[in-house]
Amino acid sequence: MWTEPFVHPALFYRGDGEYVAATTAFVREGLAAGDPVAIAVPAANLALIEAALGTAAGRVLLLDMQEAGRNPGRIIPGVLRDFADRHPDRHVRIIGEPIWAGRTATEYPACAQHEALINLAFTGRRVTILCPYDVVRLTAEAARTHPVLRDATGEWPSADYAPHGVVDGHNRPLDEPVAFSSLLFDRSNLSAVRGMAAKQATALGFDGDRIDDIRLAVAELGANSLDHGGGSGTLRVWTEGDRLVCEVSDAGHITDPLVGRRPVDPREAGSRGLLIVNLLSDLVRVHTRDGATAIRVYFELR
Repeated sequence: MWTEPFVHPALFYRGDGEYVAATTAFVREGLAAGDPVAIAVPAANLALIEAALGTAAGRVLLLDMQEAGRNPGRIIPGVLRDFADRHPDRHVRIIGEPIWAGRTATEYPACAQHEALINLAFTGRRVTILCPYDVVRLTAEAARTHPVLRDATGEWPSADYAPHGVVDGHNRPLDEPVAFSSLLFDRSNLSAVRGMAAKQATALGFDGDRIDDIRLAVAELGANSLDHGGGSGTLRVWTEGDRLVCEVSDAGHITDPLVGRRPVDPREAGSRGLLIVNLLSDLVRVHTRDGATAIRVYFELR
């Protein structure tokens, strides 16, 4: 018998009609029950749901997932937990759509890992998170990351549910860049890490607050290498079109799959490095194993 209060169904739909019918029914059921409801989906789909809800849309938190969840690693702490934690004593409903047709092959592994990690992040919580998938284009690993599946005909348990397998399966060595600048660092030259990243960011066209974000993210990764990665590390920086890529590698090993994805109470002591990196970056990819970790962060010029 299923007794877990957290429910995480994948919604398989065909076309806008099925999408709107299923998502608005989910929202209206929640509102009727007095549940706080949030919708975090790509802008075009958000407009469809908002129009169909009419005045009821004013009772729902509406978020464009293309902005709020640009980095999949940001979604659990910055979207899902941010909303659920505001209502700790109530059942919460969220529609979350982290995977859409515009996601790239570089982004997809982080998206799949995110969907799998939702199940660990919300175990024991009175939360229901519905994740829509276009069955024509995007089902991919949905049956492995969601314990429950549903479509226009009904709902059933997933026979392929294996979230840990998805997390581990996408923990692969990252593709090698064609050309890059590199820097070996330790405690004596950590400031040079920030300087190298900022220099390349400026050359690409970043300015103002975005330069500060890049400096801070890379500095946090460098500090983690000093504290948890053997006391030293390697920074590599390069560009991919209008995207700046910074990678920090060291001799550490990340064993907690939710590191950097838990909100941290500012009153509590403890490291916030990877959480800060997830909140500031447009994409974070990680490969970790015993004795070696590489964390690659991407910043879009926009």
